[in-house]
Amino acid sequence: MTVGTSSAPGGPRAARPPAPRSAGPAELGIDPDQLPDGLVVADEHGRVICFNAAAARITAVPAGHALGRRLDAALPLEDLEGRRWWQLTDPYGGLAIRVGQPERNLLLPGGREVLVSARYVRTRPTGPVHRVVVSLRDTEARRRTERSHAELIAIVAHELRSPLTSVKGFTATLLAKWERFTDEQKQLMLETVDADADRVTRLIAELLDISRIDSGRLELRRQPVDIGAAVGRHIQAYVAAGQPADRFLLRIQHPLPDLWADPDKVDQVLSNLLENAVRHGEGTVTIDITPSASPRERESGEHAATSVTVSDEGPGIPEESMNRVFTRFWRGSKRGGTGLGLYIVKGIVEAHGGTITVGRAPGGGAELRFTLPVAAPAYLG
Repeated sequence: MTVGTSSAPGGPRAARPPAPRSAGPAELGIDPDQLPDGLVVADEHGRVICFNAAAARITAVPAGHALGRRLDAALPLEDLEGRRWWQLTDPYGGLAIRVGQPERNLLLPGGREVLVSARYVRTRPTGPVHRVVVSLRDTEARRRTERSHAELIAIVAHELRSPLTSVKGFTATLLAKWERFTDEQKQLMLETVDADADRVTRLIAELLDISRIDSGRLELRRQPVDIGAAVGRHIQAYVAAGQPADRFLLRIQHPLPDLWADPDKVDQVLSNLLENAVRHGEGTVTIDITPSASPRERESGEHAATSVTVSDEGPGIPEESMNRVFTRFWRGSKRGGTGLGLYIVKGIVEAHGGTITVGRAPGGGAELRFTLPVAAPAYLG
């Protein structure tokens, strides 16, 4: 007869496997000095028993000077109001239900800012503190982010001020003195207002694109794209705006693989690259469209991607600036614009799974080349 297990109280129960636990650094074979963040550990008496290399780098205190000392002496931290941190938190004598301190900005001697969090380790719940584990992080990365955000706000404010001042000035003038102006003067003012409103709209669109790129939320709506026709439309627009037709040379190497991409985003990439070539370059702007191996299939040599190269005959991009072309706020030798266009271009191309590079054109000017994989939908495979 087979006896089954019972779930009733007092009945036999199936043995449960032990709950998995996290392996410690020693079991994982990790040296504390290999950790990217600062690690400081104090024992039950408040003496420092671990002070890793990152902690020494962040605090500028050699590990040998910290080991064996009291935690508050080895790591003399103050809050932003000048109060001594260990006296405030009292990890060994405070409430027995506390488990640690959340991350916050504290100050080292000399006023250097550091991000600190702490964990109180107890051998039993509400028992005495057995270990105090402190994590230290440098604030330089956060400062760079804050500086970048501050710079973005300053540039946006500057770029918005000019068109909005113009819009406000012209509309106020027209409303106050409409009858005094001729139809030609009214049309000129309204065209200026319309152009400045377009500038504001473009800037807002750039900010939204940056937000989506930085958060990884840039959505693509892939459709078949005729890249040659798309470039042709941009060239026609420049010619209609007064650029000489012979300034542009479009060369297409057939046959091109069928390209599935977001047509609006591809137009945005082409618009930025051609605008840079026309505004900052000189001579003929050459656009080469060629079949290419995708970034992941170059070894096979299969033409599973399309490459577009835009080059000009101007002075080109200085060698020392080439590694900064696709960063935020980079501008060429001529001022103007937000410096966000090529950063957005790179984000769009990489969202498609493609690559973009910068170099020197045969004629000496700038050469920007992006490659987009075919990326046909799975149901067409």
